[in-house]
Amino acid sequence: MGEVTDVVGEWVAFLSRYCRRELAEIEREFPFKRSLYIDYQTLQASGRSGLRLADEMIDRPGKATGDIRDALRQVSIIGEDKIGRINIRFHRIDRITGIRDIRAYHITRFVSVKGIIRKTTEVRPRIIEAVFQCPGCGATVTLAQGYGTFEEPENCPNPECNRRKLKLIPGKSRFVDSQKVRIQESPEGLRGGERPQTLDVEMTDDLTGMIAPGDRVVLNGVLRSKQRVNYGTKSTLFDIYLDCSSAEAPEREYEEVNISEEDEAAIRALSREAALYPMITGSIAPSIYGNLEVKEAIALQLFGGVAKNLPDGSRLRGDIHMLLVGDPGIAKSQMLRYVVQLSPRGVYTSGKSSTSAGLTATAVKDDFGDGSWTLEAGALVLADMGVAAVDEMDKMAKEDRSALHEAMEQQTISIAKAGMMATLRSRCALLGAANPKLGRFDAFVPIAEQINMPPSLLSRFDLIFIMTDTPDKARDTAIAEHIVKAHRVGELILQASAGPLSEGHAELLAAESVAVEPPIAPEVLRKYVAYAKRNINPLITDGAKEMLIAYYLRLRGLADDNKPVPVTARQLEALIRLGEASARIRLSPFVEARDAERVIKIVDTCLRQVAYDAETGTLDIDKWTSGITKKKRDIIRTIKETIKDLGGDDGTARIAEVVERLAGEGYERDEVQEQIERMMRFGEAMQPRRGIVRLI
Repeated sequence: MGEVTDVVGEWVAFLSRYCRRELAEIEREFPFKRSLYIDYQTLQASGRSGLRLADEMIDRPGKATGDIRDALRQVSIIGEDKIGRINIRFHRIDRITGIRDIRAYHITRFVSVKGIIRKTTEVRPRIIEAVFQCPGCGATVTLAQGYGTFEEPENCPNPECNRRKLKLIPGKSRFVDSQKVRIQESPEGLRGGERPQTLDVEMTDDLTGMIAPGDRVVLNGVLRSKQRVNYGTKSTLFDIYLDCSSAEAPEREYEEVNISEEDEAAIRALSREAALYPMITGSIAPSIYGNLEVKEAIALQLFGGVAKNLPDGSRLRGDIHMLLVGDPGIAKSQMLRYVVQLSPRGVYTSGKSSTSAGLTATAVKDDFGDGSWTLEAGALVLADMGVAAVDEMDKMAKEDRSALHEAMEQQTISIAKAGMMATLRSRCALLGAANPKLGRFDAFVPIAEQINMPPSLLSRFDLIFIMTDTPDKARDTAIAEHIVKAHRVGELILQASAGPLSEGHAELLAAESVAVEPPIAPEVLRKYVAYAKRNINPLITDGAKEMLIAYYLRLRGLADDNKPVPVTARQLEALIRLGEASARIRLSPFVEARDAERVIKIVDTCLRQVAYDAETGTLDIDKWTSGITKKKRDIIRTIKETIKDLGGDDGTARIAEVVERLAGEGYERDEVQEQIERMMRFGEAMQPRRGIVRLI
């Protein structure tokens, strides 16, 4: 027979030593503070008896809770009347069980799960102790209520009274706040094609209302089961749910990326490499040849700028948004998928198959909320503190794209559906990809006309890259070589998995794989990004500040009364964010002049691609942000004035006369004709009769 231990005595010793202050606080502040939190790690570290108690707590949590209540009576800091109403909560469990690894063995045991909150119901009272009264003799009976079905007494407790129907007295019954939550496993650990699994959780009392959809949490509690009932027939299958004991939000972001001391030393050593930037750029989608400028910008986006909270309560985003517009077959989608794998938190979605509800959040009416409305988080909420990659943005429905406006600039998502008002956080960087309207890019048409996206959305991107596919013999040869090498490496790896390679093939594999092997392994780069985002918050030095302001003023100085505005303050903010990201790559606490130089080069390249107006030979930001250049706005104004001049008493003018007069002033006939048609299309003018125009 094993040794007999005084378990309650051991709990008394533990509580007296480690929990005295918390118990005194509960006694003083009850009922506002009514939960006693027991730290599992402290319990484990408190000697042999602590280890035994910790194991018992995991294996038989019900008995452990009863023993702790008995021990509380002996510690006697808290009054007897309060002990029954105190919640015993265990937290900081170091054994995390995967949601997909939960089995029948875990039922009634204490488990700890980690994931993203997918849905939450409203907080509602649940009866835990029902008091019934007999309408005939007035006798009362109290029944404890479990989770799920409501238990009623079969008949009156008075033997002389034979009534069967008893009445519930809500005023004397005990209720507890209750909320249902659905947790989904984090997408980081999933293999391709696996559907993330979920677990329903019952939160009670002071845990309710603590968490919102999209939060990443660790939930600890007892796994319970309840029998399925189909149309009144009991099934042999049981459903499981977690009776939550405590909820913990990881204190730091990117907690899911574990960085050991050796990793930290390797990251620090890597940051001192002379060729650090080319190494990181080369580690992004190495199977795609070239596009170094785009890859460098993606590296900056992965590291991101610093989000700031200002004294007046406003928040400046640190995330960098980027759009890749290019001809088909230029590997945009492949680049997006690679970035999602690298980002500590990445979500990939295609604009064609995404609705605004799937991107932001949706109100759902289903069995989970017992037929009431619940809120379900979408892709941008799940990518909080990471990268959301949206492919085929130009194929999205118009009303779905408008959902991105708030998510990109304010980094929140406001929902007002089915009587629910909620604001969810979506602090993510957006990496979008789009194809030109006509399939291929036309160098002579403004970018805003070629992308099927509203200018208000385009202006929110910090960087827009145009990836054109133009034939060039030297470049095409290099791409062809690279593609064939990548395929050859894949073939050799397949052969190697089937059996040992011949000596010649092994040498070929070693030689060829250099072309498609990243200089920094993806796992290492992922940890590097997480470490930099977690620990480095750089400050702009005076040298960098002056360079950025000088560049901004130089571009602004290109404008005068008759010239277009080359850049707006949004581009300056983009420069600052990119500068901070560049410093983070070096793990530097300061944004230096070399960072400013690097980002000015990237932004300059980007502006020349999207905002250069060949007709005037200047940069025109309106070409990017509104799709109408200053020159076009001038034509429209002149057309309106000409129509007014030529218009008779009824305000109508002949289109041919308007075109003729403006052609005499040096305007192109086709352009004038096109603008008049555009004005009619957008409701600025009308055509009462054929060949006649009138302003509206």
